[in-house]
Amino acid sequence: MSEVTMNKAKGQINIVLNSKNMNHLVKEERSEGIDYEQHAILKDIQKELDQLIGLENVKKIVKEIYAWLYINKMRKENGLKSNKQALHMIFKGNPGTGKTTVARLLGKLFFEMNVLSKGHFIEAERADLVGEYIGHTANKTRDLIKKARGGILFIDEAYSLARGGEKDFGKEAIDTLVKGMEDHCEDLVVILAGYPAEMDYFLSLNPGLPSRFPLIIEFPDYTVDELVKIAKQMLREREYEFTFEAERKLYNHIEELLETKKEKKFSNGRYIRNLIEKAIRKQAVRLLYEGRYDKKELTLIRDRDLIIRL
Repeated sequence: MSEVTMNKAKGQINIVLNSKNMNHLVKEERSEGIDYEQHAILKDIQKELDQLIGLENVKKIVKEIYAWLYINKMRKENGLKSNKQALHMIFKGNPGTGKTTVARLLGKLFFEMNVLSKGHFIEAERADLVGEYIGHTANKTRDLIKKARGGILFIDEAYSLARGGEKDFGKEAIDTLVKGMEDHCEDLVVILAGYPAEMDYFLSLNPGLPSRFPLIIEFPDYTVDELVKIAKQMLREREYEFTFEAERKLYNHIEELLETKKEKKFSNGRYIRNLIEKAIRKQAVRLLYEGRYDKKELTLIRDRDLIIRL
């Protein structure tokens, strides 16, 4: 289950995702008895989330967000006060841990729930906001906000906006972004994403920034088992499969990789995708030399097709 801590001074909710106590979570989910005919939006979103490996707590959090939006709607229809809360978020985690995918799904959810008018997804980085001369940055940032209105503006490696110090144009981008969030709060959700330590430092530099992002979600690295499942899923989607020896080779490699790189940044699912694509190319060359084109052999990724290095 997720670990939730409150920071009253900054008005933040920190959600730490982990895979503990999942047996209890499964029982809890099954006992809820949600009428999915009435909640078709949630059913569709969950169907997409269920295709993702791991992220069990993320799936639960998405359901909580849906429930909060739906109950607020019901309260409003019954003449009760509906609680307004900004939906701007911070995603903290290493690359390839599902942050972008979840952000896209949230855009779809917010559109279906009439929170956002379009629900489209705009992904940006420092170069999309920061200009080269005075005044250029504000215009670039305002143009990006205008483009994102009605949807989600996802800024990856957001901490890079503060890397140049006080004289850097990144500060101007932050100030313009904050103003845009306030001016268009009814139809814009901003999600800042990046490495955990760097995002913590970034938030510490601007005391007024954390309070504008009430939801902070931490995405942990995938486990060895989850990464192997991701690899097998990627192969199935392409109509390939591992031999037993290839799967064992991959498992041992990931286990060793996580151990040797535990103090370094690891690209998780992105690394697996690159590895799979290389294996498919290697298999193609091997089959060309072997002259074996039967259907079964065309689908098999063998251990010698996996080119892995630490």
